[in-house]
Amino acid sequence: QVQVVESGGGLVQAGGSLRLSCAASGSIFRINDMGWYRQAPGKQRELVAAITSGGSTNYADSVKGRFTISRDNAKNTVYLQMNSLKPEDTAVYYCKANIKRTTFFTVNDYWGQGTQVTVSS
Repeated sequence: QVQVVESGGGLVQAGGSLRLSCAASGSIFRINDMGWYRQAPGKQRELVAAITSGGSTNYADSVKGRFTISRDNAKNTVYLQMNSLKPEDTAVYYCKANIKRTTFFTVNDYWGQGTQVTVSS
């Protein structure tokens, strides 16, 4: 069994900052790519930022220069530091981890339950 759990969402004023965390646990052999996605009401889920096991990153154009993704491989955790937040950043933020399990070495994407981020103007 594998679990992916996000934390750190909340309500913040425009211009403020939040830090999201996402921890994976369970029968993990290796975690490959990890990423943050978001879904605003009435919109499709979109990639915000992703990071490889080696630390290479990519970002959506809308968050470049404001958000930073990082990971702690020893803790199976990925972070998203969000600065200069805007009302249009309001969404449910989801973590995704591509995990190779110890059980039969299967590889799958695992999603967290999501955490709400609300930015007031």
